[in-house]
Amino acid sequence: MTTIFPVEKFSGIETPFYYYDVELLRRTLDKALEEAGKYDGFHVHYAIKANFNPQLLEIIKSSGMGADCVSGGEVRAAINAGIDPGKVVFAGVGKTDKEIAYSLDAGIFCFNVESVPEAEAIERLAAERNVKVQVAIRVNPNVGAHTHSNITTGLAENKFGVNYEQLDEVIDIIEGLEHLELIGLHFHIGSQILVMDDFIALCGRINELQELLHETRNLVLPHINVGGGLGIRYDAPDKYPIPDFELYFSTYANNLKLFPGQQVHFELGRSIVAQCGSLITRATYIKHGTCKKFIIVDAGMNDLIRPAMYDAYHRIENLTSDKADGLYDVVGPICESSDVFCKERRIPETERGDILAIRSAGAYGEAMAFGYNCRELPKAVLSTELE
Repeated sequence: MTTIFPVEKFSGIETPFYYYDVELLRRTLDKALEEAGKYDGFHVHYAIKANFNPQLLEIIKSSGMGADCVSGGEVRAAINAGIDPGKVVFAGVGKTDKEIAYSLDAGIFCFNVESVPEAEAIERLAAERNVKVQVAIRVNPNVGAHTHSNITTGLAENKFGVNYEQLDEVIDIIEGLEHLELIGLHFHIGSQILVMDDFIALCGRINELQELLHETRNLVLPHINVGGGLGIRYDAPDKYPIPDFELYFSTYANNLKLFPGQQVHFELGRSIVAQCGSLITRATYIKHGTCKKFIIVDAGMNDLIRPAMYDAYHRIENLTSDKADGLYDVVGPICESSDVFCKERRIPETERGDILAIRSAGAYGEAMAFGYNCRELPKAVLSTELE
């Protein structure tokens, strides 16, 4: 499915803005849930950090998907969108008392606990309310992933989770807390992963750990949360508009050794929303330097920070020019040298006022936008609004 941009309707909309293809989002949700539904006990939670636009959350809620949250604000966004609290999980290394209290009062499904002090904070707040709280321990499996170093999360050097070697001690402590019920283990090794071997390696580590807990403690927990991390093809958004969910879920089904009745939870974000979103921007100036040409657009790194932060690739298309390609750097107006979307990219010859689409920006685009240089945050426009 190719995203069709209604360029003639863009002319009346102030740029920059995020454009979301609602039909593609719905098809992506349907495919993810269809493939997960082939296996008993597979549950999908949408990772709200990828994009918490309320209109998109409403569509995701209507699919029946749960929510993965990493802040109290994200828990609130999930609840406000109407997502069943019984399908909400809350992870994150720095949960505050305020965030924990709100989530307890909302009655969420599970806290993914990342340290002993956090478990003790949840215990104290749960005791004040005289409630029993379900928790899973986030385990740092020391498994690497073929992705950018800033988005790996499963190595011993990372701040996330309980190190593998500390797990026995942490289990003992949690089992001794009156108001916590240990129901599972949580893992997450990173983001934008396209190599299934990384997920197979995670399965191997989970299998080893489960067998060890069964042998040494006679412990089998009912829930295993494997996190998310499935990547997308940034280089070919129209050729691969929907990630290979069939391969992703079958990889876990074929490699994860479960005990009878165990449930498996997935936390997918980027793979759900990335391809449905594009940042639409206009060419403000064409600048001819001594050694290169620049397209200066009205979107900046404050609108889409991924290229500046991760050196991330996004396909850039001129939606209003069909001329021969030129060689350009596409840059924004921010007063930083890192405000660059691409360098020496072949793009149709561009003129002032041309409309460009920065593709595959539905994940970690609008969600990470900020007001640097006193710039307004980009608006969001859904395809259904322009029909």
